[in-house]
Amino acid sequence: MTIQTILKMGDPRLLRVAQPVTRFNTPQLHALLQDLNDTMIHANGAGLAAPQIGVDLQVVIFGSGEANPRYPDAPVVPRTVLINPTLTPLGDEEEEGWEGCLSVPGLRGVVPRFKRLRYQGFDALGQTIDRTVEGFHARVVQHECDHLIGVLYPMRVRDFSRFGFTEVLFPGLDAADD
Repeated sequence: MTIQTILKMGDPRLLRVAQPVTRFNTPQLHALLQDLNDTMIHANGAGLAAPQIGVDLQVVIFGSGEANPRYPDAPVVPRTVLINPTLTPLGDEEEEGWEGCLSVPGLRGVVPRFKRLRYQGFDALGQTIDRTVEGFHARVVQHECDHLIGVLYPMRVRDFSRFGFTEVLFPGLDAADD
């Protein structure tokens, strides 16, 4: 079990565009996935992208298969490894929702995201993934994939009156986990 340091907003490595994975089912890729998984679980994250631990590859993991303490009212998202993702919005309808990020600790903001989308990519073995999702699942995928193009959620906030410290906005949530 290797818990990696999660980069914080301001680190220029979070602003890079990640490179595609070219080889699947390698010891290096499996080690990266284990590091991402261990780090995400340790931080109670809803997801984690490779750039957040300083690895410049198009790799994200998300979901837990169980309720997340940082998002207690959100539906369960299945544990997913997604490599070299492509997102296709299904319509123009957006949904606003509160987001936090392990790279932006202690803060939350309302972010508009596409309500429904199709995501495609590969798993660790190079097998195709093709899913159509909506709601919180779609939000999590969009948030994590933004990390692959150097975008952090505060860059998508439209109304900064709905952006602030978790401990002020949501006194019952543990801000230490953000």
